Formats: sequence, structure tokens, C-alpha cells
Amino acid sequence: MIGWLGIDHLFELTAGEAVLGFLTPLFVCAFAFVAHMILPARRVTGYATNRDTGEPRSYRLNGILVFALAHIVWAFELFGLPRDWFYRSTMYAIAGGVIIAAIATAIVVFSQPVGEQKNPLIAFYLGRAQELQFFNNRFDLKMYFYIVGGTMLSLNAWSALAWHVDEVNDVNPGLVLYVIINSFYVFDYFVWERVQLYTYDLIHENVGFKLVWGGPFVWGWMFVLPLWGLAKHPDPGFSGGPMYLWLIGSAVLFVAGWVISRGSNMQKYTFKRWPERSFLGIKPEVIVAGDRKILCSGFWGKARHFGYFGEALYGLSNALAFGHFTNLWAWSYLIMIVTFFVPRQFEDDKVCAEKYGAEKWAEYQARVPYRILPGIF
Repeated sequence: MIGWLGIDHLFELTAGEAVLGFLTPLFVCAFAFVAHMILPARRVTGYATNRDTGEPRSYRLNGILVFALAHIVWAFELFGLPRDWFYRSTMYAIAGGVIIAAIATAIVVFSQPVGEQKNPLIAFYLGRAQELQFFNNRFDLKMYFYIVGGTMLSLNAWSALAWHVDEVNDVNPGLVLYVIINSFYVFDYFVWERVQLYTYDLIHENVGFKLVWGGPFVWGWMFVLPLWGLAKHPDPGFSGGPMYLWLIGSAVLFVAGWVISRGSNMQKYTFKRWPERSFLGIKPEVIVAGDRKILCSGFWGKARHFGYFGEALYGLSNALAFGHFTNLWAWSYLIMIVTFFVPRQFEDDKVCAEKYGAEKWAEYQARVPYRILPGIF
């Protein structure tokens, strides 16, 4: 089965290396924790409120510094691990990540009071507490998860490239493009880290296995899914016009997806902080729902979850970047995020209907009839 999938090269560690690979996520989490706690950070307020005081929660943000430090440590092999280690240990690290996430989830969920969800299995998966901050609010668990996940997404991509350069004679320029795209994707996230404080995860999700596993480990190790099977493949052999069409086309798709996704998030962030301010010349048009307002212009006037379309274009650019268009591994990430975002937008609509009121949300749905893709869906 492993040979048929074309990932047998990811199961070649010795017994000792396998143990180290299994423990790698634990060491990564420890490094990220120490770096996050000791590096300088800016203190900002977010959108979520402290349920005890009703005041907006504050956060220490230094993800960009942790990201930079981790890449320096990796590039110079300061801990003695070769640059291709994260790629070669992928499968063992994922197994370790599942165990770490399960243990951590049990601690953070069952240490909290029983809430509305009485079923312990559902509570384990979805969580009980919406926010968990420690050390006099210096450490926010949700934001820490995304520091680990984002940093490792980039490092896993670079590690695969290091392995590819060492093991494959004919280096694939598309794989280089893929790594650059994904590293920029994460770097951009950390540049605008504060915007994350105004997203669905931070505002609505509880801290359960879904988030504990998904934030650091799924995002960090599994969002580079295509690399599992494609890092061993050489240059697909395009030249001249077809080569430029392939590489430039993939890059253009990424930029288009980034503009839509980042633009949607930035417009919402601007609106939540400064409700009257225009964004890129787009004046905010709203539907008033009591003391709340629903933004329905600009990106949010094209589709109710237009940002998800941007993420899909990003996934499509990832699939095409390798140049091996008929290989299913190339499409694995796109398939994964489509199967994630399509059901999630139904949950988003449900949450928004409760937040703004069914009548007002129905008014927004009538004004913006498309869910993700304008004119089609």
C-alpha cells in the first residue's frame, strides 16, 4: 500500500530515528513556547471578550519573530538536525502529533467546568472553553497553536525542498515555486497576525481536539500534503512557452487567491475596528441588526464566504505548481480544503443567523445570494 502510494521513502528511518521523529512535534512545541515567551512582543486587544469582565481580551503577538528564529535555527542546523529532517520524519511526526494533541486536549478540556455539551466525547472534540490564557495573560493557547502550525508549514516545505535537491538529479522548478508560495503564505499571515484575532476561529471556536490537533499539527504538517508524494519527482520536462505558462500561470493563480483571501480578511478587520472607514476605496455598506452591523460591500458583497474561494485558488495554484498534473498527490491539498470549507460555510451561516438574527441574516442572504463563488455557488 505504501509503495503504491509512492511514499515508501518516508518510512526509511532507523528505529532510533523513528523515536526521534515521533518526538519531533514535542520538541518543536517546546521551542515555540520558549521563543514565544522570551522574544519581544506587542500587546494588542482583540475582538473576543473576557466572559468574566466583558472587556476585550489582550494578546502578545510575536509570531513573526518566532517564525524568523525557527528558520534561522533550521537553515544553520543549530540543533544538529539536517535540513531534510522534517520531511524524512513526516509520518512519524504526524503520529506523535496525534498523541500529543490527544493528551493536551484531555488536559485542557476536562480541566474545565462542564458546559452546555454534556457528552464527553463531543466535548473532547469541540472543547469547552472558548479562550485559554495563562501566565498573567502572556500566553494565549489559540495563537500559540497558529505560531507552531504556520512556522512548521513553511519549515516542512523547505525541508522537502532540501531533500529534493539532495536526492533528485533534475530539480523541479515547480517544487521551488511551491515552497516559495507556501512560505510567503505563512510569512504574510504573521505580518498580519493581528487580523487573525478577528477571524472565526478566535471568536467562535472552543479549544478541543479539532483545534488542538488542527492548529499546530494539521496546518503544520498536513497542509504540505502534495510534497509527500511529489518531492521525489523530477522536473516534468516543459520548456519554452509551455514552461512559462505553467510556472507563471501557477504564480498568477496564487496571487489572485491571496488578493481575495487577504482582501476579505483585511476588509472585515478594518470594518470591525473602524466601522466608518473605507477599505481600498470601498465604502462600507451595512445591514443594521440591532447593535450589530453586517458588512455587505466590497469582498463581502461578492459572496458570503468569498475568502474561501481565494483559499481554493491558492489550493489550485499549489496543485498546478508541480507540473505533474495527472498525479493525484498534486490535487490532495485542494481536495482537503474544499471538503473542509464547503461544509464549514454552512456552519458559518448558522452561527451568523444566531448572531445577527434570522431575519437580518436572511436579508443579507437575499442581497448576497452566492455562498463562495459569485455567479455559480
